[in-house]
Amino acid sequence: MTRLFALLLLALIGATGASAQGLKPPADLVKANLAAEPGAIRAGEPFTVGIRMVMRPLWHVYWRNPGDSGLSPEVAWSLPQGFSAGPIQWPTPSRIPVAHLVNFGFEGETVLLVQITPPAVLPAGKSVTLAAKLTYLVCERECIPGSADLKLNLPVAAPGTSVGSSPANVLLFEDARAALPVPSPWKVTLASEGERLVLGFAAPGLKPDAIRDPAFFPYSETAIENAAPQTLSLDDKGFTLSLARATPGEPAPTELPGVLTFEEQTADGPVQRSYAIGDAPPAAATGAIPAGPESASRTIPAEETLTLWSAAGLAFLGGLLLNLMPCVFPVLSIKVLSLVKHSGEPASRVRLHGLAYTAGVLAAFLSLAGLLIALKSAGAGIGWGFQLQSPLVVAGLAYLLFAMGLSLSGVVHVGGGIAGLGDGLTRRAGLEGSFFTGILATVVATPCTAPFMGSAVGFALTQAPLVSLAVFASLGLGLALPFLVLTTWPAALRRLPRPGAWMETLKGALAFPIYATVAWLVWVLSQQVGSAGLLAALIGLVLVGLAAWAWERARHASGFGAGIARLAAVAALAATVALIVGLDQDRASAEGKTAGAEGITPFTQARLDALVGQGKLVFVNMTAAWCITCQVNERTALRTQAVEAAFKAHDVTYLKGDWTNQNPEITALLERHGRSGVPLYLLYTGTGEPVVLPQILTSGIVLDELARIPSTGIDRRAALETTKR
Repeated sequence: MTRLFALLLLALIGATGASAQGLKPPADLVKANLAAEPGAIRAGEPFTVGIRMVMRPLWHVYWRNPGDSGLSPEVAWSLPQGFSAGPIQWPTPSRIPVAHLVNFGFEGETVLLVQITPPAVLPAGKSVTLAAKLTYLVCERECIPGSADLKLNLPVAAPGTSVGSSPANVLLFEDARAALPVPSPWKVTLASEGERLVLGFAAPGLKPDAIRDPAFFPYSETAIENAAPQTLSLDDKGFTLSLARATPGEPAPTELPGVLTFEEQTADGPVQRSYAIGDAPPAAATGAIPAGPESASRTIPAEETLTLWSAAGLAFLGGLLLNLMPCVFPVLSIKVLSLVKHSGEPASRVRLHGLAYTAGVLAAFLSLAGLLIALKSAGAGIGWGFQLQSPLVVAGLAYLLFAMGLSLSGVVHVGGGIAGLGDGLTRRAGLEGSFFTGILATVVATPCTAPFMGSAVGFALTQAPLVSLAVFASLGLGLALPFLVLTTWPAALRRLPRPGAWMETLKGALAFPIYATVAWLVWVLSQQVGSAGLLAALIGLVLVGLAAWAWERARHASGFGAGIARLAAVAALAATVALIVGLDQDRASAEGKTAGAEGITPFTQARLDALVGQGKLVFVNMTAAWCITCQVNERTALRTQAVEAAFKAHDVTYLKGDWTNQNPEITALLERHGRSGVPLYLLYTGTGEPVVLPQILTSGIVLDELARIPSTGIDRRAALETTKR
């Protein structure tokens, strides 16, 4: 049974990377290339490039405001010294209904225009290379993150030489500019009428039947209810468009920039119109990474300054501290029993158990790291702890720990040894049991993030594979070291009590931390799947108990009765596997669940961009249900009365991102700050880059950072209340 559960757990971890997280999209889902409008460039003369994206039929990518879901394309430029890149010039989007939601994006083909400015001096006759990393989310019914490395070589023309448009790209750039919205020719007004906003357009002389299929696309994600009908009214003074507000309880906006599209009936036939309304938010609020010389002004995270040796040192310290984290406590109880059992053996034999345990930890860390590196290289948007984003792995781990708890409680005996250690994997000396314990310790430890660990892992995932694996090996060595040292320290071994009857009582008592972990894992499942999935998971626990009971009955039976009992155990386990596989189908019913406590707003990148663009104070909490460190921080720091009162006093908007299930927007933000997993805490102070808070939080840390925010002499809360009145 233990062998079967171990293989099941490892198989589920592998399946997570292949199916639950998604690999790089096939090449024909999105084909991207970089094109330049001129055939050559001249020093100091700006020119335009286009990022062309061709999607497979029925698939789409997103606009700057993706709508109800999705993620906008982002471009990170690598330009020669002295070059700079402007913001993306977004073409007119389309409404893309998905179930009860409406997204804004592009189907078929789109071209994103960007202006590049070269330096005032360039050597004529040479060529320059423009490079860009394009990241995007492409969706049909399912969504797959993807990326493309784009490069373009352009010759430098001599001064005074004509550099006309490249003949091969003339039509491409003509069509791309035709797709851009033009400034509105009419005066636009905005009025609030209850739960609706009314855009008025002074367009006298427009025929009542001249406009069809109007659609308004706001730059702000939180302005309107995207899926709600947009009502058009026309009269001799012009027309109005009535829009449902997304947040009727909040103060109405004073302006509503965006893009208006409609079809106008003319004497020559229908013509599609697209008008830009108001001013777009600042380019810095789009989430794009600054390019060229502007990148020098970007605050470089500490992770980017790490070396292999410093990252390995931080990883080693993080691994040591993992032994003190609550996720690892159930396995610590198992290790205690291991040492007690083997304390009567020769010291050389005990040392072998320490080495076997260390080998298990290192093998598990390197296997998980290798899978993570391979998936990220293939384009999957994942991070450390990714396997716990899969209900399959969470359920499999819960069932394995439940079976181990039953063994410690004496319900079933595996291999005649201390089953919690996995000694029943074989009947040999038990070194395989110690090896399996190391694997289990690693898997159970992944929901926790210790101090120093986030920086080291974030560095590792940006390096070459061998460097990455070296950092992860150092992390595993830190986790394994205390147990390894204890097994190689003769003085400590002599002080351990000898095995005896008292071990049965201790073994039964140590089962309860295991059961507590099972309860926690079931709670994590409740955040990932719907109520039907949770019921299936609970039935799975019953089936595991049935399989353990039937297997134990078979040990004391003989002949036909033993065969029936074993058959019942195998059937129960098969039914458990079927339930686990079905859990992933219930994930969709739980997507979008957010801990909607008062004062907390669900995170989206567009919402963060809008708040930062308005200069507001924003606290971002990136968390997950399976991250115990995150849960402890929330209860001991973020949910304290002092911190909640300070957020209100400073008028801080609290955004919470839930990474329990895969979320490409959260993954992108984590990577932007050099992290590969949660928790991540950011405090945007209204100017510049955010403050990155420690991964182990206290209320004092949060209050101190709020106290450092420069005073503007204005009581933000009072000003807000005055505005509301």
